Amino acid sequence: MDHLWAPWRLSYVSVAKPPAEDCFLCRAVTSANLRADLVAHRTKHSLVVLNRFPYNNGHLLIAPRSHKATLEELTAEELFDGVEIIRFLIRCIDTIMKPDGYNVGLNLGRAAGAGLPGHLHWHLVPRWNGDTNFMTTVAEDRVIVQSLDTFWQLLSAEIARRG
Repeated sequence: MDHLWAPWRLSYVSVAKPPAEDCFLCRAVTSANLRADLVAHRTKHSLVVLNRFPYNNGHLLIAPRSHKATLEELTAEELFDGVEIIRFLIRCIDTIMKPDGYNVGLNLGRAAGAGLPGHLHWHLVPRWNGDTNFMTTVAEDRVIVQSLDTFWQLLSAEIARRG
């Protein structure tokens, strides 16, 4: 039997789970501890949070600051700001990670895969040629080569540099 060590996951399994009505994105909107809550950027209408359980290195969540579940609920300003932030983040990640491409997606509703169906959010996932390997297909595991803390530091610095 093989063992995969992931000590950074201890914080997930060792703390009490918040109530179902508790929204981590809403908490992040007013968080005073950006690093601990993995908040990379906030604008008047949007919020950028590192995915705590990423599909790939650099996986980000982009959400409106207001708790809304559908695109129809967003104002034009909220929708435009979210898309502008995605474009801005792609420029930032291009600089610090140099991916070959991106997946940008929006899961609307639990049936579509939304893990947090009440607070709409886009996923931005950098991708590299050859980034899928036997670990995902054979062992049903993913290999993330960079810690969330390191990525948060790099991304926050690049966002600050760009103003």
